[in-house]
Amino acid sequence: MSTRNRQAESKVFHRSVNSQQLAVASGRGCTLVLEDGREVLDGAAGAAVACLGHGNRNVQQAILSQMDKISYIHAQVYTSGPIEELAALLVESTGNLMSRVVFTSSGSESMEVAMKLARQYHLEKDPPQPQRDLFLSRQQSYHGATLGTLALSGHVNRRARYEPLMLSNMRKTAACNPYRGQGVDESDRAYVDRLASYLEEDIKACGPDRICAFVAETICGASLGCVPPVAGYLQAVRAICDKYDILLILDEIMCGVGRTGTMHAWEQEGVVPDIQAVAKGLGGGYVPIGAVLLNHKVFDTMAAGSGVLSHGQTYQSHLLACAAALEVQRCLQKDKLVDRCRDLGNYLLSQLKAQLGEMPFVGDIRGRGLFVGVEFVVDKKSKEPFPSAKNVAGQVHAAALRHGLATYPGTGTADGVRGDHILLAPPFIITTDDIDSLVLRLGKAITDVTKEFHL
Repeated sequence: MSTRNRQAESKVFHRSVNSQQLAVASGRGCTLVLEDGREVLDGAAGAAVACLGHGNRNVQQAILSQMDKISYIHAQVYTSGPIEELAALLVESTGNLMSRVVFTSSGSESMEVAMKLARQYHLEKDPPQPQRDLFLSRQQSYHGATLGTLALSGHVNRRARYEPLMLSNMRKTAACNPYRGQGVDESDRAYVDRLASYLEEDIKACGPDRICAFVAETICGASLGCVPPVAGYLQAVRAICDKYDILLILDEIMCGVGRTGTMHAWEQEGVVPDIQAVAKGLGGGYVPIGAVLLNHKVFDTMAAGSGVLSHGQTYQSHLLACAAALEVQRCLQKDKLVDRCRDLGNYLLSQLKAQLGEMPFVGDIRGRGLFVGVEFVVDKKSKEPFPSAKNVAGQVHAAALRHGLATYPGTGTADGVRGDHILLAPPFIITTDDIDSLVLRLGKAITDVTKEFHL
């Protein structure tokens, strides 16, 4: 059956009924092979997921070995070696600054658990603080697809249809986005001080004793396109949170587990979160799995209180998922792939800037490690975004696929509605030759779109 016929007869409700899904036959390393024989360089690792690439034999064997023993146990009653070993590995990877781990099945679930933990922490304190029922996050953030995490998010387009269903206890503050928010003559220090003053004003407006936690992506991913924080920003946030007894939750669903060149993105910021969420790179796409890490303050408070995690799901700490993720993490360590990610990320960023930086509607190229975003603008000087109807990011993504390159497109970059970017987050095993090919193909795609729109 042809790809076209299969698509026409598909009973899957895909993300769009107006676009045709590409049928993948196989994958190996950084390459996807489509059913029609075309090869695609996976420049986004799916959605910043496949950190080891595709078809890793060690992970495959770990999954088969665990299946030979047992695949599922009920985590409320049982535990097993892979669950305990993966949790120990994650805690150790923080230098034991974090204390315990809760395993989930996705990034959205991880953020839901993080929110629950923050609320329960304040209820378990001595004395309890039940009035802390507000969460403060940032404009144009994205924290998940469930109603709770979508309410926490600031992504305008993704929230729009569901606004009437949103929780009412979410507040927003300014994002840290130097390309769009920092003044031309404003120093990094002055910009950080300004953002910190906005945050403190927003806390006071809410009532400092009402706020449960401040939530931020350590490096903004899908909604802003790989925007690292300005130096000192998260340290200022940490200080303000401590001042008002507010928990700091860092969302590293996309940017964590080595993608930015350290195991945890917060390691490069000089801060330690109270609660951290991870997912995508944890299982490398071989299994659905996420995790929440909590620090000693949060765990010790809860252990001295009820001693109960008031949360449970059927697939929590799924044994097969933990066994697979454990092998993924062992591969990252054994082959020193996190260091490789840092070094190749520097190469990718330098090549993108050198080859694409002067193209007429490439406004900004930024990122850290193998987590890089390219933002498109009508005018480089004014930074004016394209009208959303032009769908420039989608057009670049489609053109890149025609040149055999997969990217991750995003919209709403400038103000939540307008603005386009594509995100690059290839597997950590990518080579310099692959990166050269990626940059060349992306340049051709951008040129194609430039001609199509007569830009």
